[in-house]
Amino acid sequence: LEIPVRTPQRGEKRDLMALAAKNSQIKLEDKFRLMELDNRTTIGAMKELMAALNLPMGHVAEAFDHSHIQGADPVSAMVQFVDGQPAKNNYRKYKLDADKTHNGADEAANTREVIRRRYTRLLKERAPLPDLILMDGGEIEMNAAKDVLENELNLDIPVAGMVKNNKHKTAALLFGNADQLINLDPKSQGFYLLERIQDEVHRFAITFHRQLHAKNSLASRLEGIKGVGPKTRLKLLRKFKTINKIKEAPLEDIQELGISKKVAQALKLSLTAEPTPARRV
Repeated sequence: LEIPVRTPQRGEKRDLMALAAKNSQIKLEDKFRLMELDNRTTIGAMKELMAALNLPMGHVAEAFDHSHIQGADPVSAMVQFVDGQPAKNNYRKYKLDADKTHNGADEAANTREVIRRRYTRLLKERAPLPDLILMDGGEIEMNAAKDVLENELNLDIPVAGMVKNNKHKTAALLFGNADQLINLDPKSQGFYLLERIQDEVHRFAITFHRQLHAKNSLASRLEGIKGVGPKTRLKLLRKFKTINKIKEAPLEDIQELGISKKVAQALKLSLTAEPTPARRV
């Protein structure tokens, strides 16, 4: 389309155009100033955190947390913060081999496994190592991580434990050979960053565990149902994802997967009795 565009050269309309252009420039400059301020704040927070541990300024912190239900479906999660900001492309999730090697409720063993896997891989790939490792928990997790790093991998990476109070809120850091408790000013940027890291790694671990547990629970609930073999279970898992979605689905939707009406009815009936939920950690 050929539409003529005219720019006013004088008068009130020209003044309005100039004002609009000026406002746009101011907003753009404000945006860049805020971005620069945010960067300075997060870098400053990282500097505060490292200084509290009497460490030189570092840029990369990696934090770990575990999640399981009474030892079942144990997982670990790792989040990475660079200059005080989350680097989500570098987040990692780990299904732990607890069924084969240790009790899934063993926090020390869970820590040893995930630390061993993470940093063995980084060494193998010759990838950069973090300046600080943060373990959600306390003395058990921190010492297990240090044991693997120092005695198995020959790595010297500072490890601190993120301690929570009796309200399950971020409270302090545990650090050093004497497991010294280090309190940060709750109003400081360093404390805010620590709180953010701890909340983020906990959220990431819990979310991953819920997904894995739901999938495994559904698979195990389907195993004992007559007429539902491995191929049918796989179809149901892919389509419905959760037990509740199968229970709520019309029979016709289940039959669309090539399941007979009789088996579909038996399936829905067998899923009506829910197991007693256990506590997740």
